[in-house]
Amino acid sequence: MSEENRIIETVEHYYSGKLREHGATPQGVDWNSKESQFLRFAQLVKILPEEKGDFSLLDYGCGFGSLLDFLRQRGFTGKYTGLDVSDEMLAKGRDLYGEGETLNWISELSSSETFDFVVASGIFNVRLTHSDEEWEKYFHSTLDQIRFHCRKGFAFNVLTSYSDAEYMREYLFYADPSKIFDYCKRKYSKRVALLHDYPLYEFTVLVRLED
Repeated sequence: MSEENRIIETVEHYYSGKLREHGATPQGVDWNSKESQFLRFAQLVKILPEEKGDFSLLDYGCGFGSLLDFLRQRGFTGKYTGLDVSDEMLAKGRDLYGEGETLNWISELSSSETFDFVVASGIFNVRLTHSDEEWEKYFHSTLDQIRFHCRKGFAFNVLTSYSDAEYMREYLFYADPSKIFDYCKRKYSKRVALLHDYPLYEFTVLVRLED
């Protein structure tokens, strides 16, 4: 088994366990509250057009679809695809929101499939027993995959290395925001924004792809 597959397997086991323990709640996807979860979403969706028109969105690491709930409350009418490594999460998403022509739940991406926008919330946080070196390699590989499947822009969040030391946990991954900004700026686009002004121990990166 490759290192990346081993990481995916441990992440799937972790989050499926959270869902079984807490159900379809913020704690079921390892967040403290709905308020903090929606505050994260408010940063990520800044990558999306202001008009709620006809665009496609991939929710990379969708859990049971809390982002879809957030978007629908704000008038979202586009095509939503939720991607997750946990079949239990996907099944719960189908139970809660259904499935149809503009709503899809998947565990894998086809090699040719692309979306207007991709967002990823919390997928880089839980490092567990993997080393920082292993996790950073996985982090970069995942960003490459997100970029490959994206046409117009993508957004993701990461726990910040500026977190207060007493609240940091060994099994979580904390990144230097300036390094991540520089990495995205050099590799993916000149149009990159770093959001680090909201009251959570994390930051959000928006990457707008150039025409």
